[in-house]
Amino acid sequence: MRRPCPFGLSPAYAEMREHAPVRRARLADGALVWLVSRYEDIRTLLADARLSADRSRPGFPFLDSETAQLADIPVFLSMDAPDHLTHRRMFLPEFRPGQVDGLRPFVRHCVDEHLDRMVTQGPPADLVTSLAMPVPALTVGRILGVPEGELPRLERLSVAALSHRDTRAYEELFTFVKEIADDAAGSPASAGMIGRVLREHVAAGRLDAWSMLASVFVILMAGYETTAHMISLGVLTLLRHPEQLAAIRRDPALVPQAVEELLRFLSVGELAAVRIATEDIELHGTTIRAGEGVVLLGAAGNRDPRVFEDPERFDIHRSPARHLAFGHGPHACIGARVARLELTVVLTTLLERLPGLRLAQPVTDDAVDYEAVLFGLKRLEVTW
Repeated sequence: MRRPCPFGLSPAYAEMREHAPVRRARLADGALVWLVSRYEDIRTLLADARLSADRSRPGFPFLDSETAQLADIPVFLSMDAPDHLTHRRMFLPEFRPGQVDGLRPFVRHCVDEHLDRMVTQGPPADLVTSLAMPVPALTVGRILGVPEGELPRLERLSVAALSHRDTRAYEELFTFVKEIADDAAGSPASAGMIGRVLREHVAAGRLDAWSMLASVFVILMAGYETTAHMISLGVLTLLRHPEQLAAIRRDPALVPQAVEELLRFLSVGELAAVRIATEDIELHGTTIRAGEGVVLLGAAGNRDPRVFEDPERFDIHRSPARHLAFGHGPHACIGARVARLELTVVLTTLLERLPGLRLAQPVTDDAVDYEAVLFGLKRLEVTW
């Protein structure tokens, strides 16, 4: 449902939480689904094995024609236990704490390099294309093992895909990933996730090359787009809350806490999950029948007053609470630690280097991507 502004959710979410926490809705293709809007229900269902992520099941709810095309692509995100955990573990090593923490110098370098370009060119600048999009693209490229000489090409293709959202841009990016994988297959010492998965799992026959390629592309897009939106929207949110921005400037140690509140408050991923029931589920006097689709409204859960006091207020001093930005349960976001690292480094460095950062012009509706499943900004003009 369309947001009234970048910082608010549809009033229908609050209405649902209070009066119809499990209610029917119709998708664009006419299919009926159940909407679940309360935090505790969402969290419980995300860990419920009676809800399946398998997109090949008859009746699985697809939000649009693009996601329907993913029905037969074998990636771990759309698998159930035990296959899900088996395949997820193949891609997990690069997201373990030690590996992620080791990315910090690289991320800081990327941020500094792009800020240097912004400063050299002088204000104003579009923060979306100058910083918010490039840094996550380069970071996930590093994780995947894209050679350093190819990172600028990855940056260009990623920014083009997210900026234009046309089929050709995505096809070019997919072709790029395939080329990297083909090169890695011929190099026994290739670094990064792609080379490792090829050696450890594809060569051993535990994973076919197409599944590996599909999973890598999903990791690229998921890790890139969400974080890019969070950076630009996060900066805008802080600029719109000057007293909290001032607190962070006085004490940069508040940044990680601010990141958690931004993740809760903004909820760029409107949905925590889309699933299909494999057994009947009783919830608040309603029966979700086997074979019926279920949409878990993560953004609504992140504003649930049962869990978050005064949830419509942005407050970096809020007592820690478990938001749903990264999901929950066996399908919780594999790259959550990477996203937190990027957001912390970007915000810390940006506020440190550009203490006079401010909006160059008001953010108008045409600069906001209201229609996207992943909410974000098309541009953010800043000066300093």
